[in-house]
Amino acid sequence: MANLKLGKLPDRSPAKITITVSAELNRELHDYASLYRQIYGESESIAELIPFMLEAFLGSDRAFAKAKRDGLPAADISKESRRQPFSGSE
Repeated sequence: MANLKLGKLPDRSPAKITITVSAELNRELHDYASLYRQIYGESESIAELIPFMLEAFLGSDRAFAKAKRDGLPAADISKESRRQPFSGSE
């Protein structure tokens, strides 16, 4: 097999995640979207903003970055574990 200069591209398929947030957080997200619109002059939906907010949060978490550098194992969420609701005792 030939060694190409360009390696295999990473998985780029989006994953849809559904969450429920508190009424207070929902208000905060709407306020953030409103401020975003005032600052940048463009209206973006909360659903469009959240992935970038999460990416910024994870990118700025030093403990998470350190754990990744130290060999944090890749998340391996099987289909079975995705179907089981969180019990709170785990």
